[in-house]
This record gives sequence, structure tokens and C-alpha cells, in this order.
Amino acid sequence: MKLFLDTSVLLAACHSAGGASRALFALAEKQQWHLLASPWVVEEVVRNLAKFPAAATEQWLLLREQLALVEDVVSLDRILIFPICKDRPVLVTALAAADVLLTLDRDDFVGVLGAHCYWLPILVPADFLRRERECARLKL
Repeated sequence: MKLFLDTSVLLAACHSAGGASRALFALAEKQQWHLLASPWVVEEVVRNLAKFPAAATEQWLLLREQLALVEDVVSLDRILIFPICKDRPVLVTALAAADVLLTLDRDDFVGVLGAHCYWLPILVPADFLRRERECARLKL
């Protein structure tokens, strides 16, 4: 399964070892999840790491190795009304490359779009992990 991680998920994974965002990285190989991000997202992470303690940057360097980069996609072959300009490249790239978009930005994604955009589920990491467990797909 291809999981597109937005900036908020990556920053949370860098900052906290105990949260659902970091658990994605710990579980990815065993679950055969492909963790995806794009250059747009990576640049946002790097730009925002200065707001966190230095340990977050150290974690980023380790976690970054588990990410597969996909090219940024800026347009779709269908109508997309999504007013948040800074997050549009994230959504469009996730639609083009992933099975699930994971974000902690409930207001800008889930609050505007709901739980899906076309065929793409939009979930926070904790809800994604809960869903996988409830569907008996989570191998611990």
C-alpha cells in the first residue's frame, strides 16, 4: 500500500517517538507500506525543522531514508475545487501516486474535503492505524 505523508505527519514523526506518525515508519517494512513524499513536502519539512529541537533534525535524517520521493504533480485530469493553495500540490500529488493520504491537518484537508477526495482516503495516522487493525491487516 502506498501512503503519502504530508508535512505535518513527517514533522510529528521527527518530533515524537511515541506517536502514530512515528509508528508508520516502525511498521512500514513489515506491513509492506511504501511511505511516499514529494519534493514539495520535503522542502516544507526542512524549512519547518528549525522550529523544533535539534533532535528532530537528527530524526529527520534517519526517517528520510525510509521515504520514497515521487514527483510533484500540479494538475489533474478532473475537476478539483480545493481552496487551500499551499496544500493543493500535496493533494494532487497524493491523488496521482498513493492509495491513502495521511495528514494531521484536519482543518485544511478533512475539514474541507471530508474523508475522501475522489477515490483517495484522507486520514490522520491514528485513524489509519485503527482502520488497519480493525480490518485485521495490521501485523504486529
